[in-house]
Amino acid sequence: MATESPATRRVQVAEHPRLLKLKEMFNSKFGSIPKFYVRAPGRVNIIGEHIDYCGYSVLPMAVEQDVLIAVEPVKTYTLQLANTNPLYPDLSTSANNIQIDKTKPLWHNYFLCGLKGIQEHFGVSNLTGMNCLVDGNIPPSSGLSSSSALVCCAGLVTLTVLGRNLSKVELAEICAKSERYIGTEGGGMDQSISFLAEEGTAKLIEFSPLRATDVKLPSGAVFVIANSCVEMNKAATSHFNIRVMECRLAAKLLAKYKSLQWDKVLRLEEVQAKLGISLEEMLLVTEDALHPEPYNPEEICRCLGISLEELRTQILSPNTQDVLIFKLYQRAKHVYSEAARVLQFKKICEEAPENMVQLLGELMNQSHMSCRDMYECSCPELDQLVDICRKFGAQGSRLTGAGWGGCTVSIVPADKLPSFLENVHKAYYHRSDGSLAPEKQSLFATKPGGGALVLLEA
Repeated sequence: MATESPATRRVQVAEHPRLLKLKEMFNSKFGSIPKFYVRAPGRVNIIGEHIDYCGYSVLPMAVEQDVLIAVEPVKTYTLQLANTNPLYPDLSTSANNIQIDKTKPLWHNYFLCGLKGIQEHFGVSNLTGMNCLVDGNIPPSSGLSSSSALVCCAGLVTLTVLGRNLSKVELAEICAKSERYIGTEGGGMDQSISFLAEEGTAKLIEFSPLRATDVKLPSGAVFVIANSCVEMNKAATSHFNIRVMECRLAAKLLAKYKSLQWDKVLRLEEVQAKLGISLEEMLLVTEDALHPEPYNPEEICRCLGISLEELRTQILSPNTQDVLIFKLYQRAKHVYSEAARVLQFKKICEEAPENMVQLLGELMNQSHMSCRDMYECSCPELDQLVDICRKFGAQGSRLTGAGWGGCTVSIVPADKLPSFLENVHKAYYHRSDGSLAPEKQSLFATKPGGGALVLLEA
C-alpha cells in the first residue's frame, strides 16, 4: 500500500448524473470539455480528536461526500478556477506565481495549497495552465474535512497534469504539509484518510512513518453524522492553533520535568517515546509535573529557564504570540487519554465481544466528555446534539473534527436506525424559532467510502 499510486478509473460520464452535470457546466463556463476528473472524499473521525498533531494514531473513515474537480490543461500559464456554487467567486491567476493570503481563508486558497505543494515537491517553474471547475457536496465548516479534501484533490489534479507519479503516502504527506500554507497547524489525518481510504473499512492511521491499518467496524451498528449547523472555520480562528501550542508547551514542560532534552521536543508523543512508558503512566507523570491552573507566559519561561523573547520567537507560532494563558495540564490529559481510547477502540473491533457496540459507544462518550471538559473544543449546540442522539438510541455520540461547531458522530444499533433518524430530526432540527437554516441541516448514516482517484471518460 505504501508504494501504490491513487487509482485511475474509466467511467461512462452519461451514467453518473453529477459528473454529467459537471461536464455540462464546464462546457458552458470554458467552451470546452474536461480531459479528466479528480475526486477526493471528506472524512469522519470516529475517535482520536486533536491528537494527530501530537504524534498519536487516529481512527477515521472516508465518507461518501466528496470534492470533484473537472480539469482541462491549457497551453497558457494561467489557472482558471471556478466553483459550481455561486457563493464562491472565480479566480484567474498565474499557475507559476502562487500567492496564498493567510489572512483570508478564501475557498480557492485551499486549491492553491495543493497545487503549490506538488509544484514545489518537483521544483516545477513552468507549470502549464488549466481550467478547473470544482464541485463539492461536503457541508462546509462541518468538521468533515471539506477543506483538506479540496487540498488533496488539487494536489492530485496537479500531479496528473504534470504526468508524474507519487504513492498515496507521499501525496498525503505533501498535502498535509502544504495545507499549512494557509496557517493551520494540522497533523495529517485528513489528508491521509483522503488518499488511503478503502471502501468498507475504517483505518487506524499512524504517523512517523505514515501507515494505515484496516479496522473492521461492527456489522450490527451504523455510524450517523449530524450537523450542529454551527460553522467553525479553523483557518479563520485562533482556537485551533492555540491548542497546538498548548500541547507543544505541555510536551516541553513534561520533558524538562523528566530531565529530557526539552528544547528538541515538539510533540506529546515524543515525551512518552523517550521515557518508554505507557499512556497510563504518562497520565500519572502529567499529574505530577503540571498544575491544573492556567500558566501565563512568564511562568512557562521560569519553568524552562528562557526569556519571553525566546518563548515568542523560538516556540510560539506568529498567531499565538499574544496569548496570555495556556492550559497545559488539561490539554495533555486529553491527549494521553484520547490516544489510549483509540487503541482500546481498535482492540475491541478486533476481539468483537458480544457487547462490542456498547463498549465502543462508551469510549466515544468518554471522548466527547474529554473534548468538552479538558480540551474545551465543544460548544452548547454540539453538547445538546450529543445528548439528543444518546437519548434516542445512540450507544455513543461525540463531536467529530476540530469542534467548536460542525458535526457529531454516533454509533447506533442498526435496528434502531429509522426511529433514531426520525426522533433526532424532530428534536434538534425542528425548532419552534426556525433558527436553523434548512440548507445546513444534515443527518445521515454513512459507511466507509473509498479514497481519492482520477476519473477518465470511457
